[in-house]
Amino acid sequence: MLVLSRQRDESIIIGDNVVITIVDVRGDKVKLGIDAPQEIPVHRREVYEAIRRENEQAAKLRPDEVRSLNKIPKDQRS
Repeated sequence: MLVLSRQRDESIIIGDNVVITIVDVRGDKVKLGIDAPQEIPVHRREVYEAIRRENEQAAKLRPDEVRSLNKIPKDQRS
């Protein structure tokens, strides 16, 4: 792991097109600004892990279980 020291309003660049800027530091909290192309997903780690778990669960579904998810009850159709 690369560890860098930065102060408020200083940045680091990842690759050619991702810039991370220190926006604010208060106590033990640091606010980061992330400038990345729209096609690069940016998530907090806990959100990324939740998405990964959901994708793993979805991959375990059998085809008949997936088909039943697409069925909308008649009383909920518009």
